[in-house]
Amino acid sequence: MAITSANQLELLQTAEAVAREKMIDPALVIEAMEESLARAAKSRYGAEMDIHVSIDRKTGRATFTRVRTVVEDDELENYQAEFTVEQAKQYMDNPEVGQQLIEEVPPVEMGRIAAQSAKQVILQKIREAERDRQFEEFKDRAGTIINGLVKREEYGNVIVDVGAGEAILRRNEKIGRESYRPNDRIRVYIKEVRREQRGPQIFLSRTAPEFMAELFKMEVPEIYDGIIEIKAVARDPGSRAKIAVISYDGSIDPVGACVGMRGSRVQAVVNELQGEKIDIIPWNDDQPTFLVNALQPAEVSKVVLDEEAGKIEVVVPEEQLSLAIGRRGQNVRLASQLTGLDIDIMTEEQESQRRQAEFELRTKLFMDNLDLDEFFAQLLVSEGFTNLEEVAYVEVDELLVIDGVDEDTAGELQARARDVLEAQNKAALEAARALGVEDSLVEFEGLTPQMLEALAKDGVKTLEDFATCADWELAGGWTTVDGERVKDEGSLEPFEISLEDAQSMIMTARVMLGWVDPAELEVEATQDGGETEEQEVEA
Repeated sequence: MAITSANQLELLQTAEAVAREKMIDPALVIEAMEESLARAAKSRYGAEMDIHVSIDRKTGRATFTRVRTVVEDDELENYQAEFTVEQAKQYMDNPEVGQQLIEEVPPVEMGRIAAQSAKQVILQKIREAERDRQFEEFKDRAGTIINGLVKREEYGNVIVDVGAGEAILRRNEKIGRESYRPNDRIRVYIKEVRREQRGPQIFLSRTAPEFMAELFKMEVPEIYDGIIEIKAVARDPGSRAKIAVISYDGSIDPVGACVGMRGSRVQAVVNELQGEKIDIIPWNDDQPTFLVNALQPAEVSKVVLDEEAGKIEVVVPEEQLSLAIGRRGQNVRLASQLTGLDIDIMTEEQESQRRQAEFELRTKLFMDNLDLDEFFAQLLVSEGFTNLEEVAYVEVDELLVIDGVDEDTAGELQARARDVLEAQNKAALEAARALGVEDSLVEFEGLTPQMLEALAKDGVKTLEDFATCADWELAGGWTTVDGERVKDEGSLEPFEISLEDAQSMIMTARVMLGWVDPAELEVEATQDGGETEEQEVEA
């Protein structure tokens, strides 16, 4: 087939028809045609030649050109597409390296194989253009709800027609045992849009917490307008969910607005989620108060929060325990997801038993180490003393408030406590040295003998070892694995070292070893301080 005047306009008409059918830019189709014609020309003139084809966008005329580039003598590799400065002088005046010689060559006759190859190139380019268009259309729609039409089901995964392409609703993203038939209408949440080799992949979900949040945004105008904000969502898809909301208008009740007149708004969401029960909870910045709300309908007697560990203890009456935990732990699990805290639930009796056990343990500590009778040891515990350090180094006045304790008795108590601590320190230091702890670490300020022993047991025996530690390896921390918080034990965690203290100690060790320039630290500290001030001014 030759590109003659008879079919030049047909090229443009074909390009426009294909572009209209595939909903892509006609220029992309013409570019694909140019590339396919250039490939066919190379098969005729030689694969090493640099052949370009240009199709006039008005007349459809295809122009075939050969391009040769001027290169240095020692860089000449392709004699068909490159030539030296000397060789170029035959065709150009004062040629320079990098210049190109463009010559028009006769159009080629396309045989059956060349035409088939050209067709494949055009189809490939069109497919790529379609994929790019689909990705561009959906990449900014991630995080929104879309209506689609079920096409088919494959191994439990639902293939959904979303208009400009297909999307997939995976089996684990469906609610409960939902099943769909072809041509069923479905409302889904666009969870992720990824560009992959085989084209853009659109992943849908009906179990994502964000799906519920978006449904409420559609049903509750106050959420859409920003008057009410959804602060957190926790779901057990198809069974139960909790959603925390806050109102920025004092005259609007956030819970009432989400429930709607006679429950119409929340009922619309429930129906879409296959009857999933929804608890709407008022948000509170005070975590214990928010947790009490999150555990509804159970009543809470007492809350104890450990912010550093991200853990919270909840005490409930005996008759409220099963309600607080919920069926198969559902209520407490959703409350934990909603607050981002680990929740321990116990009854008032269990808490009393635990406190009694702690009281007895501390009493025994003072009896064994300070040679006190049970009554006197219990007096110390009752006054809030928990360890020997507090007794040894507290102000004498705090001991004098205890009934029957005068200055002589207080002095004797502190002396005994200090003697015991010194003996313990000596034993711990000897144990640390026996494990191989070097003087460089022993002399490091801030580490007690007990800390040195604990570090040695974890293999930290020199100042260099200490300087290479991460802060969480010393102070401990929490890691989220598969949506669950997992505890990381720290070498110095029993000594209540905070992450900030651990960071400071590690950095001090690095400065002492010359790994870090203290001047750089000062500059960073100054910059951080400046940024903080700027942020405060902007705020």
